[in-house]
Amino acid sequence: MARRNGAVGGFLRDFREFALKGNVVDLAVGVIIGAAFGSIVQSLVDDIIMPIIALIFGVDPAAGISGITIIGAIPVGNFLAAIINFLIISFSLYLVIKWFASFKRKEADPEAPDLAEVNTRLADAVERLTETLERR
Repeated sequence: MARRNGAVGGFLRDFREFALKGNVVDLAVGVIIGAAFGSIVQSLVDDIIMPIIALIFGVDPAAGISGITIIGAIPVGNFLAAIINFLIISFSLYLVIKWFASFKRKEADPEAPDLAEVNTRLADAVERLTETLERR
């Protein structure tokens, strides 16, 4: 029985260390913000964009997105709303990732040393070391 409690305690300790790592906390924050952003985009599409599209198709905007149909009775309103949601969210994520990548490039892109200069300095250092060893 003591071994089982130790295993459970070890598991809980390992899980706590894993859950409190910065990456996991960052991921949780990202998921929560992503869900909130998804709700905002859903409202934008359902309440603003789709009524405009409904007017373009000649459908009563009060009928909602399901009121948009083509070729008789094939409802395309929900599908169209899903495509618009996807495009807005994916474009927004693209912009955010590109923005973060620009910061990362600036941090990780220090001036590269001139290889010819480095080789010259290294050769000089080796030559001085050789001279010093020969004098001894």
